[in-house]
Amino acid sequence: MTSTPRSGTPFILRAGAYEAEIASIGASLRALRHEGRDLVVPFDADEVRPGYRGALLAPWPNRVVDGRYAFAGEEFELALTEPKRGHALHGLAAWLDFVATAQTDASVTLAAVIEPQTAYPWRVRVETTYALDENGLVQTVRAVNESEDAAPFGTGPHPYLVAGPGPLDTWTLTLPAAEVLEVTSDRLSPVALRDVAVFDPERFDWRAARPARVLGAVEIDHAYTALERTADGLATVRLSDPSGTGVEMTWDAACPWVQVHTADLPGGPTQPFHRAGLAVEPMTCAPDAFNANRYDYDAGLIVLEPGAETSASWRISAI
Repeated sequence: MTSTPRSGTPFILRAGAYEAEIASIGASLRALRHEGRDLVVPFDADEVRPGYRGALLAPWPNRVVDGRYAFAGEEFELALTEPKRGHALHGLAAWLDFVATAQTDASVTLAAVIEPQTAYPWRVRVETTYALDENGLVQTVRAVNESEDAAPFGTGPHPYLVAGPGPLDTWTLTLPAAEVLEVTSDRLSPVALRDVAVFDPERFDWRAARPARVLGAVEIDHAYTALERTADGLATVRLSDPSGTGVEMTWDAACPWVQVHTADLPGGPTQPFHRAGLAVEPMTCAPDAFNANRYDYDAGLIVLEPGAETSASWRISAI
């Protein structure tokens, strides 16, 4: 009897110099390589996915503070899946087993249904397509509200980008964002939006207009917005290694936010994947968007009417 790997059913995609490995649990990006070089921190097929590495996040990315929110006049209490900080983290889809609905040598479409439950009583079908071409890997997420009532929704990915063979501290970062979300140091709960040029610019201002500089020992686990975009609405984060290799992630206007995390782990360098990659997570909404009315900025919460659909996409490419 053939057993399914612990990360779920594997799907291998190839196009030109690119190869991607997708796992069905959480519709997760397990590996992405260009000419054999890792562009994301990978994990093994027969490995329980480490945390949320490469997972699809829905019906919310990031955190719901205290796991509590109100919607349409009702109050809800989610399971605290980030117990040390006391939050509900990264949605309900990350451990669902997605089923393939279409597949070619260079693409796969996976689908799962978030079923109604006590703290999220809506049925939302989530479908994602991974497609490789000569320009990299594009992931598109589509969600449809199959309920009779409007549902709160948000989504995003969770890859850890790898620029090259050098350590993260030596990588050069370009992040085209003018505002960063200040958070509490202990729980990462949102406080207020800040101008990156004023609020600790050495830590938070990585715009292209500044001289290029390496990450060094900087620690980041923050959401950014006010993104500089091209005429067609695209924003891009770039990482480069001293060896001359690099990686970039580009996303469309459906994601006005991006979480960036230097992957600092408790225990520091004694942990195997401490600062092994840079998490770059385009998001359709801000952290704690389910509590959008608490904040004096647009948290970007999507309200999906019955039968309505929303979509977002992003690309990872070698540079």
